[in-house]
Amino acid sequence: MNIFAVSTGRGPSGIAILRLSGKDSLQISKLITKKNDIKSKEVNICKFYNPSNNKMIDEGLLLWSPGPNSYTGEDLVEFHTHGSNAVISYFLKVLGNQENCRLAEPGEFTKLAFQNNKMDLLEAESIGDLIHAETEQQRQQAIKLIQGNASNHYNSLREKLIKSLSYIEAKIDFAEDDLPENVLNEVQISIKQVHKDIKKILEDQKIGEKIRDGFRISIIGEVNAGKSSLLNLLSKREAAIVSEQEGTTRDVIETYLNIDGYPVILADTAGIRKVKNKIEKEGIKRAIKKAKHSDLTLIMIDSSKKSINKDLKKLINKDCILVFNKSDLNKKVSKNEFKKNDQILISVIKNKNIDSLIKLIKDKLSTKFMKNNNILITRERHRAKLNAALKEIEKFLEKDQSKEIEIAAEDLRQATRHLGSIVGKVDVEEILGAIFQDFCIGK
Repeated sequence: MNIFAVSTGRGPSGIAILRLSGKDSLQISKLITKKNDIKSKEVNICKFYNPSNNKMIDEGLLLWSPGPNSYTGEDLVEFHTHGSNAVISYFLKVLGNQENCRLAEPGEFTKLAFQNNKMDLLEAESIGDLIHAETEQQRQQAIKLIQGNASNHYNSLREKLIKSLSYIEAKIDFAEDDLPENVLNEVQISIKQVHKDIKKILEDQKIGEKIRDGFRISIIGEVNAGKSSLLNLLSKREAAIVSEQEGTTRDVIETYLNIDGYPVILADTAGIRKVKNKIEKEGIKRAIKKAKHSDLTLIMIDSSKKSINKDLKKLINKDCILVFNKSDLNKKVSKNEFKKNDQILISVIKNKNIDSLIKLIKDKLSTKFMKNNNILITRERHRAKLNAALKEIEKFLEKDQSKEIEIAAEDLRQATRHLGSIVGKVDVEEILGAIFQDFCIGK
């Protein structure tokens, strides 16, 4: 079966690219272009026709990549047309009328590439991440995965386990022949090193997932400190209601931002104060919970007040930035005991020092999370498989090798399977749908 789809965004646009993959793609292209001399690795300038009535659809470019040297590993054709909705719709209809031709499912082109060994599972997932990347950090992370750094590392760990397992299976199969003692010692050392490497990867503060999904930042403070105004200013829209009336914000309001390349989920919360109203009390409870589970907290303080609220002081920790607002009313930061914390004086209403606050947020995230580790876990699937592999290795190391060698070998086999499933070295049909369904149709 041949599959086709639009690989660019739907129009109107200057150019649209339609992909066709399958063993009949060249023959179908000849019907549509009325050309028998379509060349590979060259740009073919063509007119496109509806084979059923010979009426011209459009004119543009055609690229043909014969398999296996194509994106999918099959014969692949790209039609470059004008990007109007009318042209795209009609061209898709014409392709759909060809024999053994159907519209591709989401991610099916990349799924074919994986199944035809054009890429491994990690690289396929990273293409999905690159498609959905909205910030520079997300783009950089996806590119690192596409380059294969993580895949190579996981494959290296797996190969070490396989090599160790081969020695253990030799010991089982040829029990009467003693393997040299130094070989068995090297097996133990190698497996312990793999265990150490996996554990190090897992101790990553979930940086990869945070880059992919967004760092969580909460704005918390007293009522009327300017929390909602700051959220609106940073998001450049009226996301939260701003009023002089105290206690306007009752629930957590979140907005997604790109802060100088860093993906951020910014949350505005209810003002901290003593209240009897049950709804506002619940809002304050949620605000405190949100602050405790955030990667970074902005503690908003009214600089015109002489002291910091006692309940607010309890929430100040090393992951906080003290943001003194209303510098238009007081041009100095009030003296306080939190000298180790980053502190900044701003005015939301005057848009003063906001750029410095953004830089401070970026520096804080960079210092806390950005490491030189190229092996970042970007999905819960990877983390679960690494944890499972770690547990199997631990079970192996806990066993008495002289008495339970057959059971210990099975532990090691399971560990290699878990590592292999990250990059797709085992049967992973059950997880393919979940991975590729997030892709756009033409990818």
